[in-house]
Amino acid sequence: MQPLESYRDRFPILEHTTYLINHSLGAMPVGAEEGLRRYAREWRERGVRAWEEGWWETSVAIGDRLARIVGAPPGSIAMHQNVAVAEAVVLSCFEFEPTRNRIVFGEGEFPSVRYLQQAQRRHGADVEIVENDEAVIAAIDERTLLVPISHVLSMTSDIQDVAGMVRRAHEAGALVVLDAYHSAGTIPLDLTALEVDFAVGGSVKWLCGGPGAGWLYVRPELAEGLEPTFTGWQAHARPFAFEPEHDYAAGAARFLTGTPNVPALYAASAGYELVEEVGVERIREHSMRQTALLVELLERAGLEVVSPRDPARRGGTVVVRTPEPEAVYRELDAREIVCDFRPEVGIRLGPHFFNTDEEVRFAAAQIAEIVESGAYRLAE
Repeated sequence: MQPLESYRDRFPILEHTTYLINHSLGAMPVGAEEGLRRYAREWRERGVRAWEEGWWETSVAIGDRLARIVGAPPGSIAMHQNVAVAEAVVLSCFEFEPTRNRIVFGEGEFPSVRYLQQAQRRHGADVEIVENDEAVIAAIDERTLLVPISHVLSMTSDIQDVAGMVRRAHEAGALVVLDAYHSAGTIPLDLTALEVDFAVGGSVKWLCGGPGAGWLYVRPELAEGLEPTFTGWQAHARPFAFEPEHDYAAGAARFLTGTPNVPALYAASAGYELVEEVGVERIREHSMRQTALLVELLERAGLEVVSPRDPARRGGTVVVRTPEPEAVYRELDAREIVCDFRPEVGIRLGPHFFNTDEEVRFAAAQIAEIVESGAYRLAE
């Protein structure tokens, strides 16, 4: 088995940076640049004939590559620009009739998801926002239509009780939309086994695929009965017949919209290949060990860790509170330690499979030194 450190040369930024922000933008693999060069070369040399290189099929072909990582069958994932678009496609499949018009989700959902779901109030949805996953389970009833949930909460790295929420939703006849953005690529995920109805995510973070490559999974047994109104010509069964009326394509293609984002999909596939090669189970084992090390070192320095202590409830990110986190973040950045912060939350650090224990120890020591010495005040 190839040592994880041997993958470091696939990520150029690691030559000069302690990169611990994979929860926000995964480091770019060399293959992503090669994919973009391939796209540019095909367009430059073949012009409109570049569509013959498989451009039109990328939205489903790349989805099939991702499916192997997230436990989905071939033909069940369609690629989109981002999660907002993917969730909007899901919402467009439904009308919010009074007998089944509730949307229930937790307070910790990511803003894009919250904004979209809350906007459905103007279309007749009864939107209820509750405290946490336990409260979501308690709030689901026979009036509930959709339950948007996150596998991992972005702000705290808290792994949610997905199985419990899915079980209760299905008992009540509701459908689950799983946001797997903060888990896909770092936590083993089997969408088929979880029996979620929809799942969304993107390639920006742990999949190391960059922006512009979001994705939408629809449970195959459910897909054929849905007709999204947020649609486009790529979702037609015969798009190049240019027929005036819509005839939905089969499988994942029926949830597509317009022309595919070819360059972003070419770039994203490099990250998928690496994650699949390393194996998500192996990535998770590495992540749990390094996040545990981070927690130990930060608490030893007297800092408050916000992320769950239980490894089974903690995703790939460790969140720590410091005085003036924005100033601490700027000082870390000046020292070529790349992480991020969130107001009212703290500093977030996300080691991935290519990060070393030495980098984790170095980052924790630097945070402790910056706080203890007051160096962050000098960075203001």
